[in-house]
Amino acid sequence: MRIKKLYIFLLKTYVPMFVMAFGICLFIVLMQFLWKYVDEMVGKGLGLDVLGEFFIYAALSFVPMSLPLAILFASVMVFGSLGEQFELQAMKASGISLPRIMKPLVVFLFFVAVGSFYFQNNIIPSSQVKMYTLLYSMKQKSPELNIPESTFSREIEGYNIYVREKMRDGLLRDMMIYDYSQGFNNAQVTVADSGRLKMSTDKLHLILSLYNGEAFENLRRQSGTTNSSEAVPYQKETFDYKEVLITFDANFNRASESLMQDRYIGKDLNSLQASIDSVTVRLDSIKHEYSRQVYISSYRKSLREHEVNEADRRKNQDMMPANFDFDTLYDAKQPGARLSILNQSKSSLERVSSDYNYNSLALVYEEKELRRHHVEMHKKFTLSLACLVFFFIGAPLGAIIRKGGLGMAVIISVSLFIIYYIIERIGTTMATNGMWYPWQGMWLSTAVLFPLGIFLTYKAAHDSVLLNGEVYVDKLKKLFGQSVARKIEKKEIIMYNIDYDSFALRLDALLQRCDAYLKQNRQWMSYFAFWKNAGEDGAAKQIADEVEALVEEGNNSDQNLVLNKLMDYPFVGHYRLMRSLSGHKKAGMAVGWFFPLGLPVYLSACFGRKYLLRDIRSVRRVSGELLDIIRKS
Repeated sequence: MRIKKLYIFLLKTYVPMFVMAFGICLFIVLMQFLWKYVDEMVGKGLGLDVLGEFFIYAALSFVPMSLPLAILFASVMVFGSLGEQFELQAMKASGISLPRIMKPLVVFLFFVAVGSFYFQNNIIPSSQVKMYTLLYSMKQKSPELNIPESTFSREIEGYNIYVREKMRDGLLRDMMIYDYSQGFNNAQVTVADSGRLKMSTDKLHLILSLYNGEAFENLRRQSGTTNSSEAVPYQKETFDYKEVLITFDANFNRASESLMQDRYIGKDLNSLQASIDSVTVRLDSIKHEYSRQVYISSYRKSLREHEVNEADRRKNQDMMPANFDFDTLYDAKQPGARLSILNQSKSSLERVSSDYNYNSLALVYEEKELRRHHVEMHKKFTLSLACLVFFFIGAPLGAIIRKGGLGMAVIISVSLFIIYYIIERIGTTMATNGMWYPWQGMWLSTAVLFPLGIFLTYKAAHDSVLLNGEVYVDKLKKLFGQSVARKIEKKEIIMYNIDYDSFALRLDALLQRCDAYLKQNRQWMSYFAFWKNAGEDGAAKQIADEVEALVEEGNNSDQNLVLNKLMDYPFVGHYRLMRSLSGHKKAGMAVGWFFPLGLPVYLSACFGRKYLLRDIRSVRRVSGELLDIIRKS
């Protein structure tokens, strides 16, 4: 019953965070998509109902893409918060492992993944068909007419309009209209002092009212003149007021959804498989037909026919023998005949090449559509599986970093999702272009991230310090010979009181041991002694062990001065100069006898001994200071 309550607690903690994260991620992905097509929506007078419908279809289309990011975001936040508040430690202390803690959420997200697959297979095709049809209709929609000042405007098809100044009441000053809707040779030019432009009630025409102007028109069509050197009559018109009706469709016309329903974006799994089968059969038949045409038009078939009908050809003395030499026949022709043969051959080759190029382009298009169908089919599975993959990445990461809140969760989630998106786009591009098989490209991201999830889950289950930055900083300090600071905190409850008299005697003995070591040892040591001990300094190891024992005992002190001074002790770790041969003296001697090979290792180890001597001097100094503190207290 206790475990069931824990499962309920985890679900109550995770589900609200997941819902919030899903809303945020869907909004971000949707805004990124809309920003891409903002030019198709702004400045065209589209109604709020059309824009709202487009937003709804776009939001539905990006639900599968937002789910993995939301799961990753929520998992890092929830498990990071549980780790920060020591709730994960309490669960582990009660005997519940991390995989068991993750169990109810894995079951929950399994149903989320199944729901994502159902959503992609049954709802996404319809929503994408409606969204892209609406987007196509929006692209075809004419923008709102806005004629700028002192610039020729071509926003009206077939017209070029110039306005010098626009008044606040809508009056247009000094207008010039070029009407080339009937062709440039039949252009009409109109000049007016002023005018007004308004839309008809049915939004299918523009009404241009002109005042005080002149109109010029060529009469080439009426006169039937076709020669440019002949004089072309024209008509001039002077008017005080004139209205011009211009065709301009400003309505929003929806395109038919049948344009998108036959594409891969509008098909479910069964339809995709049926299309793949039919396209594959059609491609095979087309390739077979093209190969047959190539064979028929080639010399190979002609020569084969000559061989088959050799007996018939010999009956006719005027016929060419079966075995003939093309070069001999060509050389026997006159120069004019040779040129004619070459021209005919060139024309034939160009015609054949053009036909083959056209056929290859048709095949390339069909094969690309086939690959897109394959990609779309695999995408329905990979996006669903990504929900579980991102959970097995986010939950262990949160348990390892033990940081709640939005800051760390946002950084990690966005970084990992960007990596996933880049890998997914690379795989999709490779699969679509035919460089990889579709299943290779679409499952690339899963193949990369799923092992990462298993690795992180294993590390988190074993309380790894994988993402603890201080651990890596300490290792770098040790690598470059820098001292690593100890961290000792005063205990609230002391189980064993320290015996300061005995502790002082041990400190005094450590001081004497350090003095003796520093007198007897230098940075450079005997070559054969180094290899005889397999690179390990036994005396220094005893000092290091004694230091750790004193620190562990002194940690029970109730005096702040003693605790602070214990933190000054260095970690003596350079006594083992050859870790790979530690404890293998015979192997060390064997390596040492190979003088040319062992010399570089020996020189490197002696160079590292200066850090060992430095640490022992620090131990001697800290021991003396700590002994003075104990004696004065």
